[in-house]
Amino acid sequence: MEQRFQSFKEFYPFYLTEHQHPVSRKLHFVGTGLVFVALALALVYGKWWLWLAIPVLGYGFAWVGHYFFEKNKPATFQYPLYSLGSDFKLFFEILIGKQKL
Repeated sequence: MEQRFQSFKEFYPFYLTEHQHPVSRKLHFVGTGLVFVALALALVYGKWWLWLAIPVLGYGFAWVGHYFFEKNKPATFQYPLYSLGSDFKLFFEILIGKQKL
């Protein structure tokens, strides 16, 4: 990943090329969905350990997708905020049918 992205708008198309395998997309979708569930439960029930589970759930599922299915390195290491935003954007685009699962 030699490119340097200057904006989220530039980064997101690259992000999509790194998430083309259907199993990887499913893993990202499930992981991000579980992040929202854990966040809601942490807020409602005040369980501190759920805050710790959030990055494990989100990154755990995603990194399995990258390692075993995409065979690429997650962009999280070079573009952490763009990657996080892209995870959420892809999640909601899948929910509304704009992207395929």
